[in-house]
Amino acid sequence: METEKQYLIVKDIIQSDFAITSDDGNKVYEKIFQNLSKGNTVVLNFEGITVMITAFLNAAIGKLYEHFDSETLNKYLKLENVAPNDRILFKMVVQRAKEYFANKEAFEETVTNTL
Repeated sequence: METEKQYLIVKDIIQSDFAITSDDGNKVYEKIFQNLSKGNTVVLNFEGITVMITAFLNAAIGKLYEHFDSETLNKYLKLENVAPNDRILFKMVVQRAKEYFANKEAFEETVTNTL
């Protein structure tokens, strides 16, 4: 079965050049989640985004690891026009999300005990 390709432009979804809030990240997450749930390939385009922070990426990308495994996301979620310095943020967010969702209870207990 051939999947449909959906092109999502982050700047159009959040109506801003700044990808900095978790609320905006949630808007992007919802669009990605809807399409991946249907088996579509998602091409997420960051053209025109001038500032991006991890709070946005945790909401937009990190949460996907709660519902999809790495193999699925690597196959069906493609990123375009990511600034070279933002690639580091993606790697950090993905690594943290994988660790968190792999053992959510232990992670939360460690955080609670630390605080």
